[in-house]
Amino acid sequence: MREVTVEIGLKQEDNKEGVIVEALLDNRVTELVMSLEFGRKIRFKKKKLERLIYIRNIDGIFNYKEPIEYIVEVELFYKGHKERIEIDMIER
Repeated sequence: MREVTVEIGLKQEDNKEGVIVEALLDNRVTELVMSLEFGRKIRFKKKKLERLIYIRNIDGIFNYKEPIEYIVEVELFYKGHKERIEIDMIER
């Protein structure tokens, strides 16, 4: 299967500068995800969720070692489009 990626911009409200990243399209994930390690590397401030999110695969097996505990709120930029989004942060 061929991977399709696009370059997008991500910026947090209190950061003066954003980052350009490659985003994987059509990866069959229903939510937006970012690794905690990558979030730390680019110094995004994470927000703790009130309730943990447990992710299961279609076969019922848990997908990740840990539940989703944090999100990051960012502005996403792509070809003139701008949108505020929340991205789930996962352990890899």
